[in-house]
Amino acid sequence: MDIENAGNVTQILAAAAGGDRTAIDQLYAILYPELRAMAHKRVRTSNNSEILDTTALVHESYLRLAKAGKIAVESRAQFLAYAAHVMRSVIVDYVRRSQAQRRGGRSVHVTLDTNLAESMESPADEIIRISDLLEELAGVDKRLVSVVEMRYFAALDNDEIAECLGVTDRTVRRDLEKVRLLLVDASAE
Repeated sequence: MDIENAGNVTQILAAAAGGDRTAIDQLYAILYPELRAMAHKRVRTSNNSEILDTTALVHESYLRLAKAGKIAVESRAQFLAYAAHVMRSVIVDYVRRSQAQRRGGRSVHVTLDTNLAESMESPADEIIRISDLLEELAGVDKRLVSVVEMRYFAALDNDEIAECLGVTDRTVRRDLEKVRLLLVDASAE
């Protein structure tokens, strides 16, 4: 983002916080390349055909942002963190709808009687499991939730996450390690 747009973003964020619909559209237009890059990294790193493509993820996220009407953020970094949260919501909802369609209807269900099939977690199941863990974690440590949303659902790197949260790279690494340990502990139960 160029310096001229950086100054505009602050003014536009203030207007968007006041509920100005055109400000939300302007903000989205200015930050579209960054949002698209976030979504592209997420889709590329997922190796999962059950996730939306880049354009669909960005556009669905925009629709949810626009529907909110107000965006209570004060900086570009906070907006990107909020966008990561919205992308998480879009991905999880999409995966849940996809799983529900696969389980329902007139399809014939065949049960596999192998230990291997039962022990394998699909990428969609992983997304749901991580989202559920984040719901539980939200009451304990909101920063950990934000770190995971930005890493896992928006594919930001440690430096980008640190900038968004106003912490150091080392803090982000420690937070990610905490969450990894929580995931290991949760999967052992």
